[in-house]
Amino acid sequence: MRWQQGRRSENVEDRRGQRRAGAGIRLGGGLGGIVILLLAFVLLGPEQAMNLLQQNGGGGVAVGPAPAETAPNPQEDQLVDFVRVVLGTTEDVWHDQFRRMGREYRDPKLVIFRDAVESACGTANSAVGPFYCPGDETLYIDLSFYDELKNRFHAPGDFAQAYVIAHEVGHHVQNLLGATDYVHSMKGRVSEVEYNQYSVRLELQADFYAGVWAHHADRAQQILESGDVEEALGAASAIGDDRLQKQARGYVTPDSFTHGTSAQRARWFKLGLQTGDIEQGDTFNATSL
Repeated sequence: MRWQQGRRSENVEDRRGQRRAGAGIRLGGGLGGIVILLLAFVLLGPEQAMNLLQQNGGGGVAVGPAPAETAPNPQEDQLVDFVRVVLGTTEDVWHDQFRRMGREYRDPKLVIFRDAVESACGTANSAVGPFYCPGDETLYIDLSFYDELKNRFHAPGDFAQAYVIAHEVGHHVQNLLGATDYVHSMKGRVSEVEYNQYSVRLELQADFYAGVWAHHADRAQQILESGDVEEALGAASAIGDDRLQKQARGYVTPDSFTHGTSAQRARWFKLGLQTGDIEQGDTFNATSL
């Protein structure tokens, strides 16, 4: 991905120098606990996963300085620079798209943290992976997720990393356009299985919006290099419900899907990338996903 010459967003807050003492999730230390909660976030959805976080030790604890071993390092700082550029490209694309719709786009914030973070949606451990909180219109990411994406999910590459940010920005777009409130309004009014289906359509639309971003960012700035599209499709496929459930327990339960299958996620991202037309991303009325 060609990103080095891009505009850096001013809406990134770096909280890596802070940590919440005692905010660890009591599911066992190390990679095992991270994987369990990451799978919970993907399989259950952000709302249920955040509840799990609260139930397993995510109480309010004062923020203090990070120990020396958690201090930012130059190698990670380059990744922070990358994140700023990617967010900047999403701002450019979505301001333009909203103008075309006769609407005004509000830039989201993006918080980079380490270990745990406070948000308007509650206390989050890094194990839940990147997430968007509509309550404060902010994206949150612990950069260690990118190691998980590469090493555990076998989805390496800078454009795979950019896709993750663009997907979360897609949730911000949904929040501004009312799709998020629409889905949340269904909770308690429909069965759990039906609500999961709404959640799947919400997530697939965010994948579509990530594709729309890639389409217009490339047209404006020629960001795509050979292999980039395959990286994004690989990342979308790697975190499909069917693949994650198969890896975690050896079988799949479609009624519990909240994000869509690998094929569905890749398909909707690709549709957004090919068309760049936000009008073609109505997953809620699509007869086939």
